[in-house]
Amino acid sequence: MRRKVSTMLAVLLASALAISGCAKKEAAPAAEPAPAEQEAEPAETADPEEAAQPEESTPKQIENAAILVVSFGTSYNDSRDITIGAVEEAIAKAFPEYEVRRAFTAQIIIDKLAERDNLEIDNVTKALDRAVADGIKTLIVQPTHLMDGLEYGDLVKELEDYESDFDKIVLGDPLLTSDADYEAVISAVTNATKEYAQNEETAIIFMGHGTEAQSNQIYGTMQEKLTEAGFDNYYIGTVEAAPTLEDVMAALKEKGTYKKVILEPLMVVSGDHANNDMAGDEEDSWKTILTEAGYEVECVLKGLGELPEIQQVYVSHTQAAIDSMN
Repeated sequence: MRRKVSTMLAVLLASALAISGCAKKEAAPAAEPAPAEQEAEPAETADPEEAAQPEESTPKQIENAAILVVSFGTSYNDSRDITIGAVEEAIAKAFPEYEVRRAFTAQIIIDKLAERDNLEIDNVTKALDRAVADGIKTLIVQPTHLMDGLEYGDLVKELEDYESDFDKIVLGDPLLTSDADYEAVISAVTNATKEYAQNEETAIIFMGHGTEAQSNQIYGTMQEKLTEAGFDNYYIGTVEAAPTLEDVMAALKEKGTYKKVILEPLMVVSGDHANNDMAGDEEDSWKTILTEAGYEVECVLKGLGELPEIQQVYVSHTQAAIDSMN
């Protein structure tokens, strides 16, 4: 009897060991060894500088708020994109939390673009009505005008009619308003033309538009500040006011050393005045008149809006307008 029990225990123990071995083999099969010639590649480690950089995030737009950039406008598509468009882009980059919109004040240009290019651009009234319809409650209006002239005055009056339609509406300053603005503009235009100024026999002439408004004095102020800063071979003239081209030519003759003149617009865009009144081949263009007077003439068709320093003046004025609301 004792022998039978011992035999039975031995059989049970052997069975248990066999069952245990199968279970272990199925649960954890042996991994295949890597080929001897294949070396394990080291794990990639993150660049500590890259890992330390926080992810950039676009600021969330302020609800029901917009910046309306108001320009005279131009039908010269290439110039518009790199001047007015560049100013709008600089403002949009500086204030990503605001929607940036466009309006032109020159209806004749708006109509021409619509007919010729099928390009729809709002005038100021339509832009304001659109903002009201879209539920905009905070509106910053930043003009790209050069001065506080007649068009700027018209803009002020039109915005007054819409004050009750917005919780907050504010108008930014034109380009040349403060002494700091003059310094920035002078720095921008002289840096952009310094290659010409190195020659004492070359005069750099900027052609402005001119206005009947009192703000036309900005051209005289610009001339004074250029001269005071030592840029005595820079001259400012206007198409439709003072100083005239005749005034500039008298100054050139008085200096008596110039053989060449560089013509460039003192305007945000290089549009019709720059291409025709300044650089055209007609007998009354500045280029023709100066050429006939014996000067070698080179025209630079570059609007102020192309210059990053000018763009930043408009950005600073937009910031000042925003700050004034708060």
